[in-house]
Order: sequence, then structure tokens, then C-alpha cells
Amino acid sequence: MAISAYIFIETTQGKARGITREITKIPGVKTAHSVTGPYDVVTYVEAESISVLGDFIVTKIQAIPGVLRTLTNVVIDSE
Repeated sequence: MAISAYIFIETTQGKARGITREITKIPGVKTAHSVTGPYDVVTYVEAESISVLGDFIVTKIQAIPGVLRTLTNVVIDSE
């Protein structure tokens, strides 16, 4: 069963659009948008399991230069 999650990303100043473009190229990322508010980028991802999701966040998202921190909300109800 696939795991879906929204990842809220805080970036260094002026880097949100570039990071959004970079994130959209990563397999498993379904959408990524630069947004206003306390987070700069919101992305929706799918992974095979919770452990794959965790590894994905650390090795793919948090490894991008300019990413300061992430907050992950796992989807528990889908239609």
C-alpha cells in the first residue's frame, strides 16, 4: 500500500522557486508549489512505505541546498 504525504518546506530567502523546480524532477513527487506563509514550498509525494518516505525526505528533499527544514503530514484518509 502506497503512502502519501504533504511536505512543507522552509527555504533560505530567494530560493523557493528554484527549489520547487528541482523538487518536481524527483521521482515520487506528484506536485510542488511555491507558496506564501510560514513555509515556502508545499509538495505532495507518494512512497511505497513509511520507511521509504522517511529516506526520501532525508536523502532527496533535505539534501537540496537551500532547504532549511521540513514538516511532513502523512495522508490518513483518501477518496
